[in-house]
Amino acid sequence: MIELESVPELVDPVMVAAFEGWNDAGDAASTAVGHLDREWKGEVFAALDAEDYYDFQVNRPTVWLDGNTRKITWPTTRLSVVRVGGDKPRDLVLVRGIEPSMRWRSFCNEILGFAHELGVEMVVILGALLGDTPHTRPVPVSGVTSDADLARTMDLEETRYEGPTGIVGVLQEACTHAGVPAVSLWAAVPHYVSQPPNPKATLALLNRLEDLIGLRIPLGELPEDARAWQLGVDQLASEDSEVAEYVQTLEEARDTAELPEASGEAIAREFERYLRRRDGGPGQGPGGHATETGDVSYLRDPSSGRTRPPKPPRPETGRGKASDEKGAKGPEDASGSDGEEGSDGRPDEDGEG
Repeated sequence: MIELESVPELVDPVMVAAFEGWNDAGDAASTAVGHLDREWKGEVFAALDAEDYYDFQVNRPTVWLDGNTRKITWPTTRLSVVRVGGDKPRDLVLVRGIEPSMRWRSFCNEILGFAHELGVEMVVILGALLGDTPHTRPVPVSGVTSDADLARTMDLEETRYEGPTGIVGVLQEACTHAGVPAVSLWAAVPHYVSQPPNPKATLALLNRLEDLIGLRIPLGELPEDARAWQLGVDQLASEDSEVAEYVQTLEEARDTAELPEASGEAIAREFERYLRRRDGGPGQGPGGHATETGDVSYLRDPSSGRTRPPKPPRPETGRGKASDEKGAKGPEDASGSDGEEGSDGRPDEDGEG
């Protein structure tokens, strides 16, 4: 199962992981890793044994036809390598799969075994949670770590979270105990339009990852998909006065909370990103679609047959529920799970969700 002899020696490798399910609101995190794999033409070198970690009644295998031959794809977690050239080359080990149903400690140990054998210098785990954040504003992305030194040197938050967690939180702690630097990046997805895909949240995660690891990530048509997604939600929200009023309430709360942050540091980060993209650099290459279709998906109103965002709770409650379409539940209640957050959509402490 371990095919490390087929993997070339890597240059300053960073492992980037994401898992479908509870920690993947709007499929934003898993889509981000899928985008990296597609843009840089990742080569799969290993897959974890599905029998060890998945309940097939929860995550069912799929049957498909290869010509006239029927084949089965089992739910699993796959590892691939992408080689990123340029003036400052840095290779990535991509981990993409489904949150396991069982044996989480063994699962994390197996992932860490690959990280050790490949000489991984840092593990970055992507996640997304449902939040009280308006779709019209930039997506909040929080970077957290359990390593005090890493928090200080990379301008991250040191996690103080206590409560239920998912595989993202478990894997981060496993890395910490194994002495492997680990960071989690969390994007907040508007709970009133939680259906995947959410290209705007995916784009925000990739931008933050780009800043963190110092690579220019080719975005392809993802910025265009993000704009189309926002315009689509704008149009649908405008058709319902209650939704429009609620979005305005979220906008006001967000703008008030973030007024002190519209400052030099945030502007400097955006300017540095602009300069990197203008001048080119590592990772420059052809673009591609961030999602298979680029379509905007919403909940459907069965009474009218039209597609529209689900009606949110009244502004005084400001909480929403959602479940992952694949069967693994997302963070169901931000106030009572590890995705707890405030009115600005930022995760509470480490943003577990």
